[in-house]
Order: sequence, then structure tokens, then C-alpha cells
Amino acid sequence: MSSFLIALAVLIGGYVIYGAVVERIIGIDPSRKVPSETLRDGVDFIPMPAWKVFLIQFLNIAGLGPIFGAIMGVMFGPAAFLWITFGTIFAGAVHDFVSGFVSLRSQGSSLPEIVGHELGSGIKQIMRGFSILLLILVGAVFILTPAQIIGNMTPEWMSTGFWIALIFVYYLLATLLPIDKLIGRFYPVFGFALLFMAVGILCVLLFNPEISIPVGLDNGLGNRMSEPETHPIFPMMFVSIACGAISGFHATQSPMMARCLTNEKLARPIFYGAMVAEGIVALIWAAAAIAFTGGYQELAEYFTTHPGGTAVIVKDISISWLGTFGGILAVLGVVAAPITTGDTALRSARMIIADFMNFDQKSITRRLTITLPLFAVVGVIMMIDFNILWRYFAWSNQMLSVFTLWAVTVYLTRHGKVYWITLLPAMFMTVVCISYILYAPQPEGLGVDHTVAVGTGCATAIALAGVFSVYARKIRSDKELTVKA
Repeated sequence: MSSFLIALAVLIGGYVIYGAVVERIIGIDPSRKVPSETLRDGVDFIPMPAWKVFLIQFLNIAGLGPIFGAIMGVMFGPAAFLWITFGTIFAGAVHDFVSGFVSLRSQGSSLPEIVGHELGSGIKQIMRGFSILLLILVGAVFILTPAQIIGNMTPEWMSTGFWIALIFVYYLLATLLPIDKLIGRFYPVFGFALLFMAVGILCVLLFNPEISIPVGLDNGLGNRMSEPETHPIFPMMFVSIACGAISGFHATQSPMMARCLTNEKLARPIFYGAMVAEGIVALIWAAAAIAFTGGYQELAEYFTTHPGGTAVIVKDISISWLGTFGGILAVLGVVAAPITTGDTALRSARMIIADFMNFDQKSITRRLTITLPLFAVVGVIMMIDFNILWRYFAWSNQMLSVFTLWAVTVYLTRHGKVYWITLLPAMFMTVVCISYILYAPQPEGLGVDHTVAVGTGCATAIALAGVFSVYARKIRSDKELTVKA
């Protein structure tokens, strides 16, 4: 229990202390006009209250990641708790905060435009395609997942196909309508439900004397997977636990809320704060899973004896600890969370396409021009086997964080700010992603030797750091010449 409480305290302290450090470095200016004021269009650029923007941002980035990812990832052992805690503070929250801030300063620009501006037009084109593909994958995955769950809970005539069609129509409306009409009204409710469920579980963990949290630090940080040889902590854990620590997908969502903020001073609580909240939720569910089952081995046995795996344990924990009301919240969390991530993913895809086409979105006709072909592609992608979709989503999600971190590092360098806060996470995630794609078994990866994979990942990160070092010296030199002139 003490290890869990320390991790929780460190996460909260990270927001207060390190969040303030990052805020000071990037230079928040409360007097500066924001995009919701200068570009207000009644569709995407709309000022909204801070509490509402926070809950929407939280739900946008959360999805099932901090619940399902944390529960599955906790089988890597105590290292999972360390990654959730320190990954959130020094990587994920910084990634979300700085990318959201850069979008604010860039008139609400979408991620590919930001990355392209910092890393060049070639990378911009890659990022446009990569980001749209990732968002389409998210939309497809998060249509299928909740539809299957609801289909198993409803009468036979309301089959999975019925729910797929219904969710598809909802996604279409959420992508097309002004952000305050549908998303702005329903997201705060679902966001509150997800947080309330997590707080309820936390109260049980803290105040029920019959429950203990067997983190297992007394047995070291060793892997608790049944086959640790094929699932080494590095790099597998750092891809498995994504949304609870760092996720590239978040940087595609931040511009959506950057267009709704009413003041730059809200950037830290919205972007850094929402990620810390997600880390806390992940920490709670990781602890709840091993507390509910009794330990790592018992959790592994639970997965083998309960068809439905993670979704079932979320429901069982909620009902067992929170009663009928908890069961209702579990349904909201397991069903609403992916839906409210999928719809904003597709809305973000529309915004990205509109940005690079320089296509004004005030008219519903212009929005339909982009949205209908986009949804046609989603329909085709949904025909692919779900397991294949999920495998490539996990890796591409983390790879997106690498592009984002390198881009914002260049941004900080150009503006004469301390860039180590993003350079170190950029290097670390480069090692993770390169190692993963090389080591992971085929067809997901290339299946090369673990030592070779990690060595190649390290060499790539060092090489990129070397290139960046040359660039940073050139920037400093140019500034010195400018000052002398």
C-alpha cells in the first residue's frame, strides 16, 4: 500500500512542481490573445469554460488506455507502476503540454502542420499521412470495441452490427457539428463519470482494511509475465502502457482544445493536468487489478479463466466494490470512453485535412466534402481483422510521440528556451519505438535479436541527438551574429 501511495503523491507533486517548471520554461503569457478569440468561427474555434475544456481533453486522451492498458500492462510487474508515474510526469504530460502550447501559439494548428514547420516539408507530408492513418485506425478500433461490448449486453436483435451502425452515425454527427453542440454538452458528463468511477475505486483501495495492494517490490522489479523471455520489459512495456504514461495520439487532440481555450494560463491545467489525471486513473486501475485478484499470478489466472479478459475484470471490480451504481459507471467507462475517443479522432482527422488543404470549415457543405470520403475509408479499414488493427495502432501511436517530441524540441531551441525537457523524452521514446519494431515478432515487427534491436534503437537515438546538436549550435551561432550585427 505504501508504494502505491508514494506513487500517487509523486504524480500529484509532479503536476505542482515539474508542471510549474515546464510552464516557466515555455513562457506562458496570460495577456496574449488566443485562437478562440482571434479566429472564432462557431464550429471549431469556440471559447468554452476551463472546466469543460479540461473534461473534454481528459476524455479525448483517455479512452480505454488508462484502464485496459494499465490492467494488461501491470503484468510487467512493479516496473509498470514506475513507468506510469515517472513516464507521466517527465514524458507524457510534457509531450501534451508543450505540443498543446505550440498549437496555441500557432493559431490552433494541427499536429502535422506543427511538426512540418519545425522538421521540414518532407516530414510534414509524412506526418499528414501518418496522423490521418492513425486517427482512422483509432476511429475504426473504437467503433468495433464498444459495439461488441454493448452487443453482448443487449437483446439478440440489437446485434453488434446494429451498434456499429448506430455508433457510426454518432461519429458522423460529432465530426460535423460545431464542437459545443454535441461534444461540449455530453463529454463533461462522461468525463465526470470516468473520474468518479476512478475516485470510487481509489476510496475502496485506501479505506477498506480488508484490501491490500501487493505491488511486489519486495521481490524486485522483475517481469511478472508468464513468458518474460518473449515479453521483456524493455521495450514491450513502454508500448503496452501508452495512454497511462505517454501517447502520440494525445498531440492530435490537443489542437482541438487549443482552439477553445480562453487564456494561455489555462494551458498547464488543461494539457499537463489532464495527462496527470490520466496517469492517476491508470495507477488506480493497475493497483485495483492486483488487489482484486490477490497478486500477479492470480491476475494471470483470472485472464485465462474469464473470457472477455479486461472488460470483465473492470465490470467485476466496479460491481464488487461499488455495487449496482458501480456497475452502471463501469458500463459508461468501458463503452463511453472508447466512443468519446473515436469520434474526436475522426474530428481531428477532418481538421488536419482541412488545414493542409487550406479548406475553410464554416460551411456544412465544406465539412461534408472532407468527412464523407473520410468515413468511407473508415468503413473499409473496419473490414480488416481487429487484432491486426490493434497491433499496428499501438506501435504507430508511440511513433507519433517521437515525431512530436523532436518537433517541439526544435521549437524550444529556435525560441531560445531550455530544450532538455523534451529532448530526453524524445531520445528515450526513439529507443523504445525502434527497438520495438525490430524486436516484436512477425508480422507485427521484424523479429530480430533483442540485443541487436535495443542496440540499434540506442544508436538511432544517439545519431539523431548528434544531428540535433549540430542544429542547436547553428541556431546559437546565428543568434550571436544577429546580436553583434
